[in-house]
Amino acid sequence: MQKRVLIGLTGALILLLTACSAKDGGTSMDAESNRDRSASLSTEASTSPPTREASINPASSEPSPDSADPTLQSILSQMTLHEKVCQMLVVTPESITGVEAVTAAGGTTKKALQAMPVGGILYSKPNLRSKDQVKTMLQNTQSYSAIPLMFTCDEEGGRVNRLMSTVNTTMIGPMLDYKDQGAETAYKNAFTIASDMSALGFNADMAPVADVWSNPENTVIGDRAYSDDFQQAAVLVASAVEGFHAGGVATALKHFPGHGDTSEDSHYGAVFITKTLEEIREKELLPFRAGIQADSDMVMIGHLILSDIDDQPAPFSHKIVTELLRQELGFDGVIITDGLQMKA
Repeated sequence: MQKRVLIGLTGALILLLTACSAKDGGTSMDAESNRDRSASLSTEASTSPPTREASINPASSEPSPDSADPTLQSILSQMTLHEKVCQMLVVTPESITGVEAVTAAGGTTKKALQAMPVGGILYSKPNLRSKDQVKTMLQNTQSYSAIPLMFTCDEEGGRVNRLMSTVNTTMIGPMLDYKDQGAETAYKNAFTIASDMSALGFNADMAPVADVWSNPENTVIGDRAYSDDFQQAAVLVASAVEGFHAGGVATALKHFPGHGDTSEDSHYGAVFITKTLEEIREKELLPFRAGIQADSDMVMIGHLILSDIDDQPAPFSHKIVTELLRQELGFDGVIITDGLQMKA
């Protein structure tokens, strides 16, 4: 149950606030009953990975709005609408402090969180200078928040990393490089990344990538994918989710419902997918389904337009967020969007 402790009341709180509404797919948060419990968010993991069998959690589900922990209901009853809205945002430290390249947390951060008590903070390379600096920054920031914060970054391995190339955490290569080394390697790589993150105070990773590199012209995913084969990716992604949890961080499957067969990059403009829903079910959804069954905490919605399903971008699509992800795939965890500063 380690990862349940780490994610705290995140899923339950967002379920209470949204009741699984498709319109609330752009959020994530973290909540605990008190600051003492937040110490569990940054617990260091063991230096060696446990066996995969030992790490698999017993079946459980996030509390529903009707069965939530009384402590959670008490927290919500005391929150203003402003606080609830803020809790549904994960932001960069710069966006709330107005400071360029935040590398420390003091009075400015404290005032910012009092004015805008967000649910989480997403860090990037300019924020990260050394292990001690990161630990202190996160510890101070956490102490300023009445409800413990989600601390996260994009730490996939390979070219998408924030800590490996700044504070010298364990270097892990692109996930595609390991595709034929099996589920155990996927697990161990994820465990290593998560252990390094957890030791610094992070409690969530915007990973693993559940997209499949099925289009050679696709550059936005490419070697970030665990495989170029859908069935193989499903096995590896599920193992990675288990490894991240064992190492002490929550996970976000991305970029739902699949960004690996596109020729455009959603960082720079609109991306259209012309596959039918049945084709997507048979291919793109396999790794997401496997990751959900492995108990991923979050699913990230990509800025994609699936023209055969809906003319609305996926984050705003009831058919994709509610009918496909919530109802058909049965995901009852936290739904977040990809970065809202992206040009798509």
